[in-house]
Amino acid sequence: MAVVLARLADRPVALPVSIVAVSVTAMAGWTALVQRGSRRVMAALVAALAFAGLLAFAEAAGLVSVLVLVGLLFASGGTARAAFGRHRPKGAVVGPARRGVLLVNPRSGGGAAERHRLVERAAQRGVEVVILTPGSDLRTLAERAADAGADVLGMAGGDGSQGLVADVARRRGMAFVCVPAGTRNHFALDLGLDRSDVAGALDAFGTAIEQRVDLGQVGDRVFVNNVSLGVYAEIVQSDSYRDAKVSTAAALLPDLLGPGRTPPDLRFTAADVLLVSNNPYHLHSLGGLGTRPRLDSGQLGLVALRVDRARDLPTLVALESMGAINTFHGFHQWNSPTVRVDAARPVSVGVDGEALRLAPPLQLRCLPGAVRVRVPRHAPGVPAPRPGIWGTVPALIRIAAARPAA
Repeated sequence: MAVVLARLADRPVALPVSIVAVSVTAMAGWTALVQRGSRRVMAALVAALAFAGLLAFAEAAGLVSVLVLVGLLFASGGTARAAFGRHRPKGAVVGPARRGVLLVNPRSGGGAAERHRLVERAAQRGVEVVILTPGSDLRTLAERAADAGADVLGMAGGDGSQGLVADVARRRGMAFVCVPAGTRNHFALDLGLDRSDVAGALDAFGTAIEQRVDLGQVGDRVFVNNVSLGVYAEIVQSDSYRDAKVSTAAALLPDLLGPGRTPPDLRFTAADVLLVSNNPYHLHSLGGLGTRPRLDSGQLGLVALRVDRARDLPTLVALESMGAINTFHGFHQWNSPTVRVDAARPVSVGVDGEALRLAPPLQLRCLPGAVRVRVPRHAPGVPAPRPGIWGTVPALIRIAAARPAA
């Protein structure tokens, strides 16, 4: 940082020119997102030219080394976050399942179950496998497995499927096993599983660590990750979203965020994005949305974000890069065991990524310690909370100054 500041001090014009270029890039990029036709093309062109001009100016002013240093600063932040380690899963050690049943969605995660040979590897562990076929009902299959005497119920699929089967386990007093065979597997991450070791999650049917975790509920639907409302929830309603996320979002954003838009009719908060999560996210930047340090706090986490004007974008980007998104004027975060959302018409929601339209009012609540979840003893644990780029420095100082426990 000292080198960066010294180089900028040698060239006083560099800092204001760089700030202007970055601001123009951000505002023009925002305008391109929320406009259509020729205005979108012109704004995208301005953004590209401003960014190219910034790079050309840096080279002409001899600031290429500064850009390299900034890149190294981001790299150091990433490696420092990796060095902070993980919180190991807590709970009681329990013996192997007496009769374990694994439900498998073969289409989830682009065929993750087949790639990782889950059916074969589950059979090797003595776990019965039930494969979800087109037209079959997942809840019915889970209920049948419970009726047949299963004591541990597992699900290999995405978060939406995990929530449904976890709800059956909750109602039947059974233990639950999460196998991360979906696309993003947020629930598995926050349980402390290694999402790359899909087959390794099957070890939870053997001697494992068992813990009680919370579930969230909206109406009569249980969720393990989150419920989104507002712009994102409207986008995922589109039939084309699953196959073409970027183009679908680009087509819908002008109506949702552009000039003359009608804000979401949610009489709860005036926000473009509202997220209600099963336990709060540790959030200093939007990039930290994937991590919840706890799943047993008995609280819902609520996040609201609103961007009113294109000129807010440079501020938002700067605060995001510094890990200080919570100081942005349009950002709000708080916790509550329950929340009610009112609206004049049915509300578009994304429940663990699944698009639904629910009748208002929406009643959301936390179900504390609702289900017993088993994880393998070799699970790496939940990633430690990740500080922002600048937050890395004081975090390293705290670690260096810490004294070993007596």
